[in-house]
Amino acid sequence: AHRFMNHKAYGFSDPKDDHVVTAIEYQEVILACKYPKKTVSSRLEWKKLGRGISFVYYQQALQGAFKDRAELIDFSIRIKNVTRNDAGKYRCEISAPSEQGQNLAEDTVILEVLVAPAVPSCEVPSSALSGTTVELQCQDKEGNPAPEYTWFKDGIRLSGSPKLDAQSTNSSYTINTKSGTLQFNTVSKLDSGEYSCEARNSVGHRKCPGKRMQVDDLNISGIIAAVVVVALVISLCGLGVCYAQRKGYFSNLLELPFGDTVSLM
Repeated sequence: AHRFMNHKAYGFSDPKDDHVVTAIEYQEVILACKYPKKTVSSRLEWKKLGRGISFVYYQQALQGAFKDRAELIDFSIRIKNVTRNDAGKYRCEISAPSEQGQNLAEDTVILEVLVAPAVPSCEVPSSALSGTTVELQCQDKEGNPAPEYTWFKDGIRLSGSPKLDAQSTNSSYTINTKSGTLQFNTVSKLDSGEYSCEARNSVGHRKCPGKRMQVDDLNISGIIAAVVVVALVISLCGLGVCYAQRKGYFSNLLELPFGDTVSLM
């Protein structure tokens, strides 16, 4: 696709030629600018596009954060220690004199940075009642691409098929490998144990420290005993009030401010 800048300047920019470069964080990457040959009279600029435009290479010098960790190779830029903040769309712009006038060209590169997961945040309740619904959560916010999650109980991986784990846990749990949730529809005492979660993507994997969940049965007999005790205390208090009433303990005299007294009975 050709476009005329003015009657003496010619240029091209083909958006279909945008190419994607993928790099792993903290490794190196080369942003290549497609142009046949560099000449002494060629003028080069590199820009990072986004909400605003920032210069990467301008007036024959690398700019900003690229000063100390990048170098120019012909028209291309070699970033020695790429970070997630470098991800984005870049454009090289070249102007060079020709027989027809000033020749202007540009090329666009999209940089994608792959990031390993951090240690995921794991939420595991310390206690639960048997028969209730319990959800454990695992989440990583740094990995790119988004990681998938695996849960472990007492160091043993929980499979996607709960029935295969019937010896060590019940068969009513579900794992969402995308969101990182482990849900027990009806948790049981067999589910007591130490739980940990691993976040993994194509770059790496990290695991959170194990946390123990204790599942106990609801103590019905204890609740009944407590209710009986409370009822007994209330009954005894009631009997005590009646006894005091009969003995006249509530017939005390109310003393008025001027020394007079009034009987409450």
